[in-house]
Amino acid sequence: MDKIETQKGTTTIGILCKDGIVLVADKRASAGYLVASKDMEKISKISKYMAVTMAGLVSDAQLLTKLIKAELTLKRIRTGREVSVKESANLLAMMLYGNIRRMSMIPGIVSFILGGKDESGFHLYELGVDGSVTKAGDYRSVGSGSMMALGVLETLYKEDLAVKEGIEIAVKAINAAVQRDLATGDGIDLVVIDKDGVHKKFTKKIDTKITM
Repeated sequence: MDKIETQKGTTTIGILCKDGIVLVADKRASAGYLVASKDMEKISKISKYMAVTMAGLVSDAQLLTKLIKAELTLKRIRTGREVSVKESANLLAMMLYGNIRRMSMIPGIVSFILGGKDESGFHLYELGVDGSVTKAGDYRSVGSGSMMALGVLETLYKEDLAVKEGIEIAVKAINAAVQRDLATGDGIDLVVIDKDGVHKKFTKKIDTKITM
């Protein structure tokens, strides 16, 4: 039964800006009341112009991320073109739909935020644990600390944000979750998707060690 509790709980955020997308996530993986890891990577690049944040059971999230990355590479080779963000979101949603409905002693509870750029511009999607697809025209947050983050996003977000402003809001929102959600903490990773592709802007650790 312990493995069912292993490595869940997080806060991940995606913000749609006029010149790009900001993705941010904390670095804590929890197992019930135990901090299982303080250095978890929860944002993954899946193509040159797309990345996802993950929330839920880590093993399923990591496997699905590898699968979608491989599928997008194969599709690009077969068609000779870059896969659109909408196509990618629907493909990952199909994987989630099958994952949650597969009989298993360990339920594959995973959700993603997918951000990317294609010929029609920048796009942000939330992919639910049930395989649902929701396109976002502003921002999304998933994970155990999302309620705290959404309060900040709801207050500070405005239309036509520049990426620079989006970064500031994202950091404030993730900080609210770090302060109040037990399963969120230990640091943050922040990734930006712009006209040149996916870039990690910074990683910041939170030092909680007491020294004399």
